[in-house]
Amino acid sequence: MEEKVLTVGSMFAGIGGICLAFKQNGCKLIWANEIDKYACQTYRLNFGDSYLVEGDIQDIKGKDIPKMDILTAGFPCQAFSSVGLKEGFADPRGNLFFETARVINEKKPRAVLLENVANLVKHDEGKTFQVIKDTLESLKYHVTYKVMNAKEYGDIPQQRNRIYIVAFKYKKDYLRFCFPSPVELTKTAFDLYDKKKQNPKYYMDGHRMWNRMMEYMDDRKRVYRFTDWGLSRGMEGICPTLLAAMGSRFERIPFFYDRYSVRLMTPRECARLQGFPEDFILPTENEKQVYKQIGNSVCVPVVSRIAKQITKVLKA
Repeated sequence: MEEKVLTVGSMFAGIGGICLAFKQNGCKLIWANEIDKYACQTYRLNFGDSYLVEGDIQDIKGKDIPKMDILTAGFPCQAFSSVGLKEGFADPRGNLFFETARVINEKKPRAVLLENVANLVKHDEGKTFQVIKDTLESLKYHVTYKVMNAKEYGDIPQQRNRIYIVAFKYKKDYLRFCFPSPVELTKTAFDLYDKKKQNPKYYMDGHRMWNRMMEYMDDRKRVYRFTDWGLSRGMEGICPTLLAAMGSRFERIPFFYDRYSVRLMTPRECARLQGFPEDFILPTENEKQVYKQIGNSVCVPVVSRIAKQITKVLKA
């Protein structure tokens, strides 16, 4: 008997990091929605244009969304991020979670995967997360969640803590599911950087903070970046969290010593540190948008391991 192919719909799809993870696990992508036109361009380069709906989810009626086995949503995290203003549901982006709940209620998928910043658990003394959990349970879903770091669960040398919420329509599926176990980190960020000399635009020689950088950057095995509080360094061999802000301020892009000087990570190197394969196409124009898209995306290997567990349960 032919094995059932599980179908996936994706809200707030971005450039398709979560979609890619489920595709890697044999699922069929049948619907995706994204409002950002630049992210949609990158998505189409990699997945085509047959099912992507570009536009505001608030304008999309349930009858126009196909039924799917699995719904995924990396709903906007800026409202809950410790880096942002932490306004939660007071921020219109925070309220987009309720659009996710609407689609779950209307399409009733067998499984749901939600991804957000780890700070969601602590936001507003835990009240925000409780609302999310209560909402899913009010829709008769069985909910489990885990905070997972890319360097601990994806064999990716990036400090990236994210919460993954998995909800199942049927209790039997919920009882069979377990999150993946930690895996040993086998590489450093420097293993993922290109060794040859890069375009001069990535080198930071002559930066207004150059002298301060030279005083601070005393360890060539670490990756550095500027924050609101000044210059900071990552753990040895580990890249700091890649942020969407890389697209608005180049100083938010991590930088390091290569064999030539101090330079920024390139978009391709950032993509590697999110676990995107080499054949994933990045637009060559509008580089700021590409940085933003990668910072907004997910660590693909972590999501792929969760997707493997979800699909195993649904096929059992």
